[in-house]
Amino acid sequence: MAALVLFGGGGDLAMRMLLPSLYFLEHDGLLPDGLKIIGAARSEESREAYVAKVREAVETKARADEAWSEAAWTRMTSRLDYLAVDATSAESLKPLKDKVGDGACTSFLAVSPSLYARIVTAMRAAGLAEAEDRVVLEKPVGRDLDSFRQIDDAVADAFSEHQVFRIDHYLGKETVQNLIALRFGNTIFEPLWNNLSIDHVQITVGETIGVGDRWPYYDEYGALRDMLQNHMLQLLCLVAMEPPSDLDPDSVRNEKVKVLRSLRPIIPEEAGRVTVRGQYVAGTVEGEAVAGYDEECGAPSDTETFVAVRADIDNWRWAGVPFFMRTGKRLPEKRTEIVIQFKPVPHSIFHGEPGAIEANRLVIELQPEEDISLSVMNKRPGLDQRMRLQPIRMSLSWGQNDKAARPPRRRIAYERLLLDALAGDSTLFVRRDEAEQAWRWVDEVSEAWEGAAFKPHDYAAGTWGPEAADLLLSRTGREWNSGHG
Repeated sequence: MAALVLFGGGGDLAMRMLLPSLYFLEHDGLLPDGLKIIGAARSEESREAYVAKVREAVETKARADEAWSEAAWTRMTSRLDYLAVDATSAESLKPLKDKVGDGACTSFLAVSPSLYARIVTAMRAAGLAEAEDRVVLEKPVGRDLDSFRQIDDAVADAFSEHQVFRIDHYLGKETVQNLIALRFGNTIFEPLWNNLSIDHVQITVGETIGVGDRWPYYDEYGALRDMLQNHMLQLLCLVAMEPPSDLDPDSVRNEKVKVLRSLRPIIPEEAGRVTVRGQYVAGTVEGEAVAGYDEECGAPSDTETFVAVRADIDNWRWAGVPFFMRTGKRLPEKRTEIVIQFKPVPHSIFHGEPGAIEANRLVIELQPEEDISLSVMNKRPGLDQRMRLQPIRMSLSWGQNDKAARPPRRRIAYERLLLDALAGDSTLFVRRDEAEQAWRWVDEVSEAWEGAAFKPHDYAAGTWGPEAADLLLSRTGREWNSGHG
């Protein structure tokens, strides 16, 4: 791979995530020899000014992780270049093609998806969509199934499917990949990974921040399209998919598509029972008073900032096992986790208070820390003649029992995904039919809301969403996981 082009190379995503990721890969000696990194954006500035801007963004992160090295930065600088372009104009992209040269190019579109169709058309005309070239698309692509297809049809006119890498940075997280190892690399879990042993599954993505200056985008998309359609459904697929025949990219993605096809449609008559819409109003988050969503937008809005959904997978493995998903802005804590709640023992032989034996629970934490833990029952120490039990939490994460073996820093998820895109490995990227199935199901939820005229419930900032979200579980005799473990 001769070059990596970052369209939107001076924007927030590039400066906050992509360029620091590339620096860390450089620091660790993982970038391909001879790879050029070219920033492409509208602003007229010199290469020197761009490099200085990149250094400011990169050095702050690297020093915080104790990974700053002048030698690594010098190597990174030798790769960096910049060109001011109008990415939607083939004529403007011709000088960029000259900078790339004759080798293969990977282009990362870190720009608004509304520009994708025009950009890939211009890339094709400028010679940046040849047989060995690749393109990386940042989510979300489209606002619904129809708009996704319109954009992706334009992409398909320029690139073959094997050249297209639709990115979801959650799939680059170490713990998400470790879930695959946990399930398919151990005999103790897979025989229990079904409706005979598992009571239900919870997926939570909680954010303390509001929409801030993203509200023009967010007001159009909302929590359903911004988070559930991609991140949360991807996590659901990895939990629920059948064992693939191997780790070939299509083998893995074939199984994920089967899960999405098995999702039970949500119809208007059922929407009030299995979904919840919410919008935050003024409250207190992390000790600070914050405004409500309407106040931030400056006008009344029916956009949801919180969504909770019960999803049912209609196949033999998961029949009768509900998957509860919730995500929202202005929640009490930043937390992303998957909870696998096992069924209780059928009969207790131990003395103690009723309910003293807690069912086993596997918790995969992605944020704020990455960890996998299993709660099991253990004998309470002591000489009491009656055996009493207590729950203990065992960490299954790599290096927990050998602190010296732990990685020196927590990697940015984009590091793995950038390396995979440069190598042409699409395992952790989303295939077109996979994205279509996700949009089809999300569109059904959206249409059910419209058909039933559902307005968002208010919830105070700093709480875990509307009361209806708790009722979603409590009416089935369950409750949301209240903490870690």
